[in-house]
Amino acid sequence: MMFVKITVVTAIAALINAAPAPLKHVLHEERSMPPRDWVKGARIEKTAVIPMRIGLTQTNLEKGYDYLMEVSDPDSEKFGKHWTPQEVHDMFAPEEETVANIKEWLTDFGIHGARIVHSENKGWVAVDVTVEEAEELFQTEFYEHEHQSSPKTRVGCDKYHLPEHLTPHIDYITPGVKLTPVVKRTVYTKRGSPWAVKSPLRVQVEDATPVPSSLANCSTQMTPTCIKALYSIPDATKATGDNSLGLYQQGSYFAESDVDAYFAKYATYVPQGTFPINATIDGASYSVPASSVLNSGEANIDIEMATSLIYPQTVTLYQTDDDIYEPKEVATTNVFNTFLDALDGSYCTYTSNGETGNDPTYDAVYPHNVPGGYMGQLQCGVYTPTKVISASYGQAEADLPAPYVLRQCNEFMKLGLQGHSILFASGDYGVASFPGDINTPGTTGCLGAEGLIFNPQYPSGCPYVTSVGGSQLQANGSVYDPETVMQDNLGGTAVNFSSAGGFSNYFPRPTYQDGHVETYFHRAHLTYPYYSELNVNVNTTTGIYNRIGRAYPDVSANGAHFPSYLDSTLYHFYGSSLASPLFASVLTLLNEERAAIGKGPVGFVNPTLYRNDEVLNDITLGTNLGCGTQGFHAVKGWDPATGLGTPNYPKMLALFLSLP
Repeated sequence: MMFVKITVVTAIAALINAAPAPLKHVLHEERSMPPRDWVKGARIEKTAVIPMRIGLTQTNLEKGYDYLMEVSDPDSEKFGKHWTPQEVHDMFAPEEETVANIKEWLTDFGIHGARIVHSENKGWVAVDVTVEEAEELFQTEFYEHEHQSSPKTRVGCDKYHLPEHLTPHIDYITPGVKLTPVVKRTVYTKRGSPWAVKSPLRVQVEDATPVPSSLANCSTQMTPTCIKALYSIPDATKATGDNSLGLYQQGSYFAESDVDAYFAKYATYVPQGTFPINATIDGASYSVPASSVLNSGEANIDIEMATSLIYPQTVTLYQTDDDIYEPKEVATTNVFNTFLDALDGSYCTYTSNGETGNDPTYDAVYPHNVPGGYMGQLQCGVYTPTKVISASYGQAEADLPAPYVLRQCNEFMKLGLQGHSILFASGDYGVASFPGDINTPGTTGCLGAEGLIFNPQYPSGCPYVTSVGGSQLQANGSVYDPETVMQDNLGGTAVNFSSAGGFSNYFPRPTYQDGHVETYFHRAHLTYPYYSELNVNVNTTTGIYNRIGRAYPDVSANGAHFPSYLDSTLYHFYGSSLASPLFASVLTLLNEERAAIGKGPVGFVNPTLYRNDEVLNDITLGTNLGCGTQGFHAVKGWDPATGLGTPNYPKMLALFLSLP
């Protein structure tokens, strides 16, 4: 329960001073509809005490894009001059004047200064107040709210007001309009996972162009040898101490025996027992037996892909959340917050875009007071982020509220400022989301009442990450032939399994994309009706895609026919889940070469790649279907199926070694 009797906190009563001076208050937040699953009950008695927290708006976030471009644009004098974590923290922390003004408001009201606490990370002002004080401070009424399916009680109000001069500096208060659900959604579909097809190994029909025997079957068996030949990636030899490649995992655990079997078969230069550095978060397990239902293959293929390309460099595994939360959280309801908490302690509690700390509607809550749950405190700032991080997870933007993803996107901007490269798989259902997505009608995975509007994906829509789409060899093609858009009929719900791409409904197009996207519109001659609006109402718009949204993917890499063992059985895996760790491995190798000559990491690579697209292999074949359309066709230059193209390692190396 979130309140206590005043008699329990007698010190507070002794510190209450004079009556407040009148101020002009304005409505700050109001509930648009009753909270789901919570029943409004009786008023809270005035003598009860509630722990009030006032979330302070971060400063300078509107300048974040420009700051990031300064260190990421190859034409900038500040290119590569990445910020320290402290510089990032100080730049975006709430202004001291803001804190002083809020404290003055509270003390003028009559709250003694000894009762007011400014959080260490600067994101909160906290004060225990009586309900009577809180209702007068915020011109509201506080009620109990009982959960429909549990005995738990929460405190909240339908609306509240703030002094007019403070509204620009306060995101929201808690407890307030925002209530805390106790039951998480339990959808079990993972949108970002690979699609595994159990199939016998097949021998390819002999190609017209002679190829070495080790490359003869690459169109049906994409081994490390094939990948290296396809993108001219050399065998790795370096292992810089602080250049481990980070892999994010949630809901899928790797099996040591399966990974060993892969290396024994396809990458014999990797010693048996070579597993990732353990960086588990909030009680997560590190690995599971091969027979476990939690061994879905996702973690296996990410580890196998990365290790086979960068060994002897290490891989670091960021496995998130305890064994109770994690399998359920794969759903599309809570990715990345507990992970970001572990990398940046201030993210645990700071406020931006109306979101403060973790959101219990979507995120795990610790201590997790259930049998087998993680009983420790939420882990904040416990890991220094690796220079490159790949995540093969994501979801439809529409599955999460805009403020939630905007706050996360700002954190990716801050990581970019510090020189980290953050990559995400773009998705696997073309211009749609996965069939049966919770916010889409029927099974199309598309938006709108009729299920015909393209469904953009997150985090690919965030302009501060690198979105990686999927490509593949043509049928019976060799590694010397042009690739095509990853697009396969894998049966069942994956009849249309293709590289996801399109345009965000939450984020505007960043300037580094302008020329390429406008050129695409000129070349593609799209006839689909479109809209030019962020946060569009999909039930009233007459368009099916957003002409002004952040375009994705940025790049692509092979995402088909990857052999891997799952509980000792050989499968072929498909998906942009493969493409993201592949491209991340390329960036890790570039960082190794830059470190060898005394240069820093490549950091946020999008501005450099859009300015130098000749270092990528352009893909002009194929399309990504969906929503009753042909989706977006690959064309010369950037397109919403494969982005700028796939890695050309020698050209990328020459470019990035030439930069400061």
